[in-house]
Amino acid sequence: MAAQTNTKRMGARKYFKSVKSELKKVSWPNRKDLQSYTIVVLVACGLASIGIWLADSVFGQIIKLLAK
Repeated sequence: MAAQTNTKRMGARKYFKSVKSELKKVSWPNRKDLQSYTIVVLVACGLASIGIWLADSVFGQIIKLLAK
């Protein structure tokens, strides 16, 4: 039983070491890039929500007309 516990701990330790190693390889964006990416995402979300709202309004009106 104790052997299995040690094996699991060593596995977890090895896993987190490899995660740390991989995170060092990541090319992180600088502040300027991060701000521009954030603006792009916010604008895209806003446009998508407006599009969904418009589609919902149009389909709602169509259903009201058909229900009469």
